[in-house]
Amino acid sequence: MLIDLPYAPLAKRPLPAGRPRDWYITHNRRLKAMRLAIALLDSGVYLPNQAHNQRIRLTADLIGVHPPSDTTCHMVRALMRYAR
Repeated sequence: MLIDLPYAPLAKRPLPAGRPRDWYITHNRRLKAMRLAIALLDSGVYLPNQAHNQRIRLTADLIGVHPPSDTTCHMVRALMRYAR
């Protein structure tokens, strides 16, 4: 399939109501980790051992995301590890 149009993000939808607070925190953390993992892969960081916390935080600054916590950095490396 050939894609000739530029990427356009999907419209955001509100999260479902009635879930425990921890669910929302984990959900947003996963989304942030996914965005950071994609940005790192786009910048040429393909291995989890190349993605140190400092590099992940610099990438977050480049793409305009708040600096991630140590837990989120760990999730980014896990995504890179298991996506192979």
